[in-house]
Amino acid sequence: MKKIFSNSIEPINLSLGLLLLRIIIGFLMAFYGYEKLLHFNEMAASDFWAKNISFLGMTGKFPLALTVFAELFCSIFLILGLYTRVSLLPLLFCMGYIIVSVVKFSIIDSGDNGIEINSAFTYFIIYAVLFFTGPGKFSIDNKISKK
Repeated sequence: MKKIFSNSIEPINLSLGLLLLRIIIGFLMAFYGYEKLLHFNEMAASDFWAKNISFLGMTGKFPLALTVFAELFCSIFLILGLYTRVSLLPLLFCMGYIIVSVVKFSIIDSGDNGIEINSAFTYFIIYAVLFFTGPGKFSIDNKISKK
């Protein structure tokens, strides 16, 4: 109990905090990807994906498939702590693409309840932090690296 309320700069359990962050952020993003996977054909044919999103000159299904891969499958790897830094690269790229191309650097916007921060920017920052800290000791990456 003393550790919780102490003024020490040492973390109580850094790896436990990283595990919680990986699980929560991973599940939140995986829900986005799962929803896109369930409605893949409808979304690919929609005006948004057909006209507004262009990646390497392709529109529709190709950029949507890359987004589903990043949001769903890379998030699952993030939750497990398997190939964490490698799986964070598509997630960082996906969120960066949204920030640059979709919302045109509109990171802070006025919403119904005052100022709102774009969720893609929030995810981008969290993914960058996880990229630099690593997955922690409660991960499959840690088990693999010990062998």
